[in-house]
Amino acid sequence: MEFGVWLAMIGLFLAGGLTPGPAVMLVVSSSLRYGFRPAMLPAIGVSTANLVWISLAAGGAAAIAAQFPSGFLVLKLAGLCFIGWLAIGLIRARPRDLRLSREAMPKRAALFGKGLGLQLANPNALVFFGALLPGYFDASRPLILQVVIAIATITFTEMLGLAFYAAGADRLARSFATPSFAKWFNRGAAALMFSSAAFAVWATSR
Repeated sequence: MEFGVWLAMIGLFLAGGLTPGPAVMLVVSSSLRYGFRPAMLPAIGVSTANLVWISLAAGGAAAIAAQFPSGFLVLKLAGLCFIGWLAIGLIRARPRDLRLSREAMPKRAALFGKGLGLQLANPNALVFFGALLPGYFDASRPLILQVVIAIATITFTEMLGLAFYAAGADRLARSFATPSFAKWFNRGAAALMFSSAAFAVWATSR
Protein backbone atom coordinates (compact mmCIF):
# COMPACT_ATOMS: atom_id res chain seq x y z
CA MET A 1 0.00 0.00 0.00
CA GLU A 2 1.44 3.38 -1.00
CA PHE A 3 2.21 5.81 1.81
CA GLY A 4 -0.14 8.47 0.45
CA VAL A 5 -3.00 5.97 0.20
CA TRP A 6 -2.36 4.87 3.78
CA LEU A 7 -2.45 8.48 5.02
CA ALA A 8 -5.73 8.98 3.17
CA MET A 9 -7.14 5.88 4.88
CA ILE A 10 -6.09 7.23 8.29
CA GLY A 11 -7.84 10.52 7.56
CA LEU A 12 -11.03 8.81 6.39
CA PHE A 13 -11.44 6.44 9.32
CA LEU A 14 -10.21 8.90 11.94
CA ALA A 15 -12.93 11.27 10.78
CA GLY A 16 -15.39 8.38 10.81
CA GLY A 17 -14.38 7.41 14.36
CA LEU A 18 -14.92 10.98 15.56
CA THR A 19 -18.27 11.43 13.80
CA PRO A 20 -21.21 10.85 16.19
CA GLY A 21 -23.07 7.77 15.01
CA PRO A 22 -24.60 4.60 16.47
CA ALA A 23 -21.27 3.21 17.73
CA VAL A 24 -20.29 6.50 19.37
CA MET A 25 -23.69 6.87 21.00
CA LEU A 26 -23.53 3.33 22.39
CA VAL A 27 -20.07 3.91 23.88
CA VAL A 28 -21.01 7.33 25.30
CA SER A 29 -24.19 6.04 26.92
CA SER A 30 -22.27 3.07 28.36
CA SER A 31 -19.64 5.44 29.79
CA LEU A 32 -22.32 7.58 31.42
CA ARG A 33 -23.99 4.54 32.96
CA TYR A 34 -21.02 2.38 33.95
CA GLY A 35 -17.80 4.38 33.60
CA PHE A 36 -14.88 4.62 31.16
CA ARG A 37 -13.43 1.11 31.40
CA PRO A 38 -16.73 -0.76 30.96
CA ALA A 39 -17.54 1.52 28.01
CA MET A 40 -14.45 0.27 26.21
CA LEU A 41 -15.96 -3.25 26.04
CA PRO A 42 -18.59 -2.27 23.43
CA ALA A 43 -15.82 -0.28 21.72
CA ILE A 44 -13.79 -3.49 21.44
CA GLY A 45 -16.92 -5.21 20.11
CA VAL A 46 -17.24 -2.53 17.43
CA SER A 47 -13.61 -2.98 16.40
CA THR A 48 -14.03 -6.76 16.31
CA ALA A 49 -17.02 -6.40 13.98
CA ASN A 50 -14.89 -4.20 11.76
CA LEU A 51 -12.72 -7.23 11.03
CA VAL A 52 -15.73 -8.82 9.34
CA TRP A 53 -16.43 -5.65 7.35
CA ILE A 54 -12.81 -5.33 6.23
CA SER A 55 -12.80 -8.95 5.08
CA LEU A 56 -16.02 -8.38 3.13
CA ALA A 57 -14.59 -5.24 1.56
CA ALA A 58 -11.48 -7.12 0.48
CA GLY A 59 -13.68 -9.87 -0.92
CA GLY A 60 -15.68 -7.51 -3.10
CA ALA A 61 -18.83 -7.02 -1.05
CA ALA A 62 -19.60 -3.81 -2.94
CA ALA A 63 -19.84 -5.73 -6.22
CA ILE A 64 -22.13 -8.32 -4.61
CA ALA A 65 -24.32 -5.56 -3.17
CA ALA A 66 -24.64 -3.99 -6.61
CA GLN A 67 -25.65 -7.34 -8.10
CA PHE A 68 -28.23 -8.17 -5.42
CA PRO A 69 -29.56 -4.81 -4.18
CA SER A 70 -32.83 -6.16 -2.81
CA GLY A 71 -31.06 -8.72 -0.63
CA PHE A 72 -28.77 -6.09 0.82
CA LEU A 73 -31.73 -3.80 1.43
CA VAL A 74 -33.34 -6.51 3.56
CA LEU A 75 -30.12 -6.89 5.55
CA LYS A 76 -29.89 -3.13 6.08
CA LEU A 77 -33.50 -2.93 7.25
CA ALA A 78 -32.89 -5.81 9.66
CA GLY A 79 -29.87 -3.94 10.98
CA LEU A 80 -31.96 -0.81 11.38
CA CYS A 81 -34.48 -2.79 13.45
CA PHE A 82 -31.67 -4.03 15.72
CA ILE A 83 -30.36 -0.50 16.24
CA GLY A 84 -33.94 0.64 16.90
CA TRP A 85 -34.15 -2.01 19.64
CA LEU A 86 -30.96 -0.67 21.23
CA ALA A 87 -32.32 2.88 20.98
CA ILE A 88 -35.54 1.88 22.76
CA GLY A 89 -33.43 0.35 25.51
CA LEU A 90 -31.66 3.68 25.97
CA ILE A 91 -34.93 5.59 26.16
CA ARG A 92 -36.34 3.17 28.72
CA ALA A 93 -33.20 3.20 30.88
CA ARG A 94 -33.99 4.41 34.40
CA PRO A 95 -32.39 7.82 35.00
CA ARG A 96 -30.36 8.32 38.15
CA ASP A 97 -27.96 10.84 39.65
CA LEU A 98 -24.72 9.74 38.04
CA ARG A 99 -22.69 11.96 40.35
CA LEU A 100 -23.67 9.79 43.29
CA SER A 101 -23.88 6.30 41.84
CA ARG A 102 -23.27 4.26 38.74
CA GLU A 103 -25.34 1.36 37.59
CA ALA A 104 -23.96 -2.08 38.29
CA MET A 105 -22.01 -3.17 35.24
CA PRO A 106 -23.63 -6.05 33.33
CA LYS A 107 -21.61 -9.02 32.21
CA ARG A 108 -18.61 -8.13 30.10
CA ALA A 109 -19.84 -10.43 27.35
CA ALA A 110 -23.13 -8.51 27.19
CA LEU A 111 -21.39 -5.14 26.71
CA PHE A 112 -19.00 -6.61 24.15
CA GLY A 113 -21.93 -8.27 22.37
CA LYS A 114 -23.84 -5.00 22.11
CA GLY A 115 -20.91 -3.35 20.36
CA LEU A 116 -20.34 -6.35 18.11
CA GLY A 117 -24.01 -6.69 17.18
CA LEU A 118 -24.49 -2.98 16.62
CA GLN A 119 -21.54 -2.64 14.25
CA LEU A 120 -22.44 -5.77 12.30
CA ALA A 121 -25.98 -4.40 11.90
CA ASN A 122 -24.91 -0.80 11.33
CA PRO A 123 -25.88 0.43 7.82
CA ASN A 124 -23.25 3.17 8.18
CA ALA A 125 -20.60 0.46 8.04
CA LEU A 126 -21.83 -0.47 4.57
CA VAL A 127 -20.92 3.02 3.38
CA PHE A 128 -17.45 3.09 4.92
CA PHE A 129 -16.42 -0.49 4.35
CA GLY A 130 -18.51 -1.63 1.41
CA ALA A 131 -18.36 1.48 -0.76
CA LEU A 132 -15.19 3.32 0.29
CA LEU A 133 -12.60 0.83 1.57
CA PRO A 134 -12.27 -1.28 -1.62
CA GLY A 135 -10.94 1.83 -3.38
CA TYR A 136 -7.91 1.78 -1.09
CA PHE A 137 -6.83 -1.71 -2.16
CA ASP A 138 -4.39 -2.04 -5.06
CA ALA A 139 -4.99 -5.22 -7.08
CA SER A 140 -1.39 -5.17 -8.31
CA ARG A 141 -0.01 -5.51 -4.76
CA PRO A 142 -0.30 -8.40 -2.25
CA LEU A 143 -3.85 -8.25 -0.90
CA ILE A 144 -3.19 -9.96 2.45
CA LEU A 145 -0.60 -7.38 3.48
CA GLN A 146 -2.96 -4.56 2.51
CA VAL A 147 -5.74 -6.14 4.58
CA VAL A 148 -3.41 -6.41 7.60
CA ILE A 149 -2.48 -2.73 7.22
CA ALA A 150 -6.16 -1.80 6.92
CA ILE A 151 -7.06 -3.81 10.03
CA ALA A 152 -4.31 -2.16 12.11
CA THR A 153 -5.11 1.32 10.85
CA ILE A 154 -8.89 1.10 11.22
CA THR A 155 -8.72 -0.58 14.64
CA PHE A 156 -6.39 2.13 15.96
CA THR A 157 -8.42 5.05 14.61
CA GLU A 158 -11.75 3.53 15.70
CA MET A 159 -10.56 2.81 19.25
CA LEU A 160 -8.95 6.24 19.50
CA GLY A 161 -12.18 7.99 18.54
CA LEU A 162 -14.37 5.85 20.80
CA ALA A 163 -11.96 6.22 23.75
CA PHE A 164 -12.08 10.00 23.28
CA TYR A 165 -15.87 10.01 23.55
CA ALA A 166 -15.92 7.51 26.43
CA ALA A 167 -13.45 9.62 28.45
CA GLY A 168 -15.43 12.79 27.78
CA ALA A 169 -18.71 11.17 28.80
CA ASP A 170 -17.15 9.73 31.95
CA ARG A 171 -15.86 13.14 32.98
CA LEU A 172 -19.21 14.73 32.19
CA ALA A 173 -21.08 12.15 34.26
CA ARG A 174 -18.85 12.62 37.28
CA SER A 175 -19.01 16.40 37.12
CA PHE A 176 -22.38 17.54 35.85
CA ALA A 177 -24.89 14.75 35.38
CA THR A 178 -28.30 14.72 37.07
CA PRO A 179 -31.28 12.38 36.61
CA SER A 180 -32.92 14.83 34.19
CA PHE A 181 -29.66 15.14 32.24
CA ALA A 182 -29.38 11.36 31.98
CA LYS A 183 -32.97 11.04 30.79
CA TRP A 184 -32.68 13.67 28.07
CA PHE A 185 -29.23 12.58 27.02
CA ASN A 186 -30.43 9.01 26.56
CA ARG A 187 -33.33 10.25 24.46
CA GLY A 188 -31.05 12.37 22.32
CA ALA A 189 -28.51 9.56 21.93
CA ALA A 190 -31.25 7.13 20.94
CA ALA A 191 -32.64 9.56 18.37
CA LEU A 192 -29.20 10.21 16.89
CA MET A 193 -28.34 6.51 16.87
CA PHE A 194 -31.50 5.56 15.00
CA SER A 195 -31.62 8.57 12.63
CA SER A 196 -27.98 8.07 11.63
CA ALA A 197 -28.64 4.42 10.75
CA ALA A 198 -31.90 5.31 8.98
CA PHE A 199 -30.13 7.94 6.89
CA ALA A 200 -27.49 5.41 5.86
CA VAL A 201 -30.20 2.99 4.74
CA TRP A 202 -31.89 5.75 2.72
CA ALA A 203 -28.64 7.09 1.22
CA THR A 204 -27.37 3.67 0.14
CA SER A 205 -30.72 2.52 -1.26
CA ARG A 206 -31.47 5.37 -3.66
